[in-house]
Amino acid sequence: MSDPVSEDTGGGGRRLGRSVLVLPTLFTVGNLFCGYYAILSTMNGLYSHAAYAIGIAIVLDSMDGFIARLTHSTSAFGLQLDSLADVISFGIAPSVLALVWGLGPVDPRLAWIAAFTFTICGAMRLARYNIQAGNLKHFVGLPIPAAGGTVAAIVHFFGGRVTGVPAASLMAAVVFALAFLMISTLRFSSLKHVALGKKSHLAVVVMGLLVALIFYLSRPTLLALAGVYVLSGPAARLYSMLRRRKPVEEEAASDPR
Repeated sequence: MSDPVSEDTGGGGRRLGRSVLVLPTLFTVGNLFCGYYAILSTMNGLYSHAAYAIGIAIVLDSMDGFIARLTHSTSAFGLQLDSLADVISFGIAPSVLALVWGLGPVDPRLAWIAAFTFTICGAMRLARYNIQAGNLKHFVGLPIPAAGGTVAAIVHFFGGRVTGVPAASLMAAVVFALAFLMISTLRFSSLKHVALGKKSHLAVVVMGLLVALIFYLSRPTLLALAGVYVLSGPAARLYSMLRRRKPVEEEAASDPR
C-alpha cells in the first residue's frame, strides 16, 4: 500500500510545476493585452493612455523572460507567443500611435509608409532574434521594445497631438530612423546580463535615483533613457571605427618611406 502523504506531495509537485510553466505566459498575455489596449486608446484619442500601456508592456515583457529563466521554464511555445505579443505591443501599437498622434499633418502617403516601415522592420527584427543563439551579450539591431518605448516616451513627453508640419516631419524622420535601426547590424547592450559586481552599493543607489526620477519627473527621464539607449548603438559603432582607424594612422605616420 502506497503512502498517501507521498502521493499528495507528488501531485502538489506536479501542480506546482504546471503553475511555474504558466507564470511566464501570464506576463506575456498581460503584455499582449497592453498592446491591444494601446491600439484602442489611440483610436479613441487617449494618446497618453496608449503611451502608458506600451510602457507597462515593456515591463511585463522583461518580466516574463526573467521569470522563465529563473524558473527554468523556457520553451519554444513561450518564445513564439512572446514574439507574437511583441509584434502587437511594440510593432503595431507604436506605429498606430505615431501615425495618429504625430504624422497627421504630413502627406498621408508618407505617414502610412513611415508607420508600415516601422511595423515590418519590427517584425523582421523579431524574426532575426528568434533564429539567433540565446544568451547573447549584445542585441544585433535595436530591440523592438526599445523602439516602441521610444515612440511612447516621445508621446508621453510632448502630450498634445502634433499639429505643425515641421514637427510632424521630424516625427516621421524619427519613425524611419527607429525602423532602420531595428534591422541594422549595430550592437545594443542586453540589460539581462547586467550584474551588480563589486560596486553593488553604487548600482543600487543609481537604480534608486532612476526610480525616483521616473516617479517624479517621468516625462524627461523616460525620454532621456530612451534617447541614450537608441543612440548607444551608433555611438559604439563610431567609437569602434575611430579606434580601428587610429592605429592605421599611427603606423602610416611612423613609416619612413
